Amino acid sequence: MNPTTPQAIMFSTITHMTTPNPHRDAVSCASDQWLIDVARLVESEIGEYIDIEAGVFAAVCYPDADAFHLQVCSDFLTWLFIIDDWMEYNVVDVRGARESCILALHDPINFDTEQLGAKMCKSFFSRFRETAGPGCTKRFIHRCELSFAAVAKQVDDRAKGHMYDLASYIALRRDISAVKIAFAVIEYVARIDLPDEVMSHPIIMALEDAANDYISWSNDILSYNKEQSHGDAHWHNMVAVLMDDRGLDLQGAIDYTAQMCKDAIQRFESNRAILPSWEEEVDRQVAIYVEGMQNWMVGSLHWHLDSVRFSGTDGYAVKQDRIVKLLPKRPL
Repeated sequence: MNPTTPQAIMFSTITHMTTPNPHRDAVSCASDQWLIDVARLVESEIGEYIDIEAGVFAAVCYPDADAFHLQVCSDFLTWLFIIDDWMEYNVVDVRGARESCILALHDPINFDTEQLGAKMCKSFFSRFRETAGPGCTKRFIHRCELSFAAVAKQVDDRAKGHMYDLASYIALRRDISAVKIAFAVIEYVARIDLPDEVMSHPIIMALEDAANDYISWSNDILSYNKEQSHGDAHWHNMVAVLMDDRGLDLQGAIDYTAQMCKDAIQRFESNRAILPSWEEEVDRQVAIYVEGMQNWMVGSLHWHLDSVRFSGTDGYAVKQDRIVKLLPKRPL
């Protein structure tokens, strides 16, 4: 191929987007100001994270949240991107950041710290706990612990040059994506608190895995371009894992990942069809939770395509023709 000819990857179905939250614009502005006030980043970093548009992300994934809850969602997502970047690229000590953030989550009022990630934690999670139920709060913290442990493993694996096979990557991706944490926020936004026996039911867990897989793997397709340009794809991307583990070329790995996404949707629908019934109020809350996972599946896909972080200015064109032009590799 002529090196001046843009390479491209193609993927298939784009789902219809949910109605965005009406508080999106006001909350986006307030959350950007929160980032400036709390994170104390240098100007170039602030611009980078404002461009993520976490308020827009929150609005499409939590379309029914009121303004107060939506800002907590937006601030949480902003924190998630920042702390993930800091740990992945060794901006902070992974163990220290993990320990201070978990301590902040367990006691956001009284725990004192100068670690910026933990300060952000204290800020949004103190507001989270004002209305979150005890089960929801416990799940949020536990899932943060799982995600931090997965990020620490990934950082260590990367330092050792360890590559993943497909099965080990799928297991790690379910925690490192932080989607499990975002699902706990569904309960928070809806002001529901599902019983532990419901959340541990195999069908609920299968629905969570299917939705998580779809969100994570579609993210891998859409973030591959940016990651391959920076030389990062081999360490945290399904497309690169498949190329290495299954010997596929790039388009073959994209197609394989896309089929896995379709299979995840089918798993989600199959398990939704056999949801058990509990008492009437629990069934109502379960229906809200399942719909919330579906909102995440649709909303995250569209946000990735609209985000400058992942799609630059090409997102609209990609929605129309399903083609992604590969960026040139940056020098290391």
